[in-house]
Amino acid sequence: MQLIPSEFVIGGVYFPPLLIAALLGVVMAWLTAQLLNRYRLSRFFAYPPVVFLAMAVVYTVFLATFLIPA
Repeated sequence: MQLIPSEFVIGGVYFPPLLIAALLGVVMAWLTAQLLNRYRLSRFFAYPPVVFLAMAVVYTVFLATFLIPA
């Protein structure tokens, strides 16, 4: 039997799995952006906010596909 979550329950409130994956993806992208800024690697990007958005999308898709199958 496969345990695929249809929803997450936090405090009696139901959340869709994609919302949880998106929140985790944004947090992971924020941490990655902080590391890039700390080591001054973000200077190699023409427009770092777009790189942050792209990382958030990539992390969200990765989490939704492999860790939180919706």
